[in-house]
Amino acid sequence: MSEETLLTPDGARRLKEELENLKGPARLALAQRLRAAVQQGDLSENADYTSAKEAQSFLEGRIQELEGILRHARIIQPSPGPKEVIELGCRVTVAEMDAGPETFVLVGSKEADPRAGKISHESPIGSALLGHRVGDLVQVQTPAGVLQLKILRIE
Repeated sequence: MSEETLLTPDGARRLKEELENLKGPARLALAQRLRAAVQQGDLSENADYTSAKEAQSFLEGRIQELEGILRHARIIQPSPGPKEVIELGCRVTVAEMDAGPETFVLVGSKEADPRAGKISHESPIGSALLGHRVGDLVQVQTPAGVLQLKILRIE
């Protein structure tokens, strides 16, 4: 994984916290679970052992993934003061023609969480909004069809 990953400062902090948890308390708890499963005896038919080994594989994979993301991360510092144009890290309020306003934060792809109002700058909506200003009408090609969004506010 050598591709640069864009992260907001908050996104980088959250990924570092997750990594610390996985390398510390989560890894320790899993080691204890594995020890208990080994003490049960015959490992060939031990469902607890098999489950713990699968969990260990997932945990170690996630640790490697997070280390790679953070190693190649570029932290995007949103410019201070009022925002004239939409950039990574901005909170944007838009309205579709027949719907009420919707607010979200434009973030890097590794920290996107649409349910929490965080959309990726690589998503159809995110990439279409980059560089636009308040009052602009932006057409976005989505899997559900073309949306026309009016930019109401940039923070």
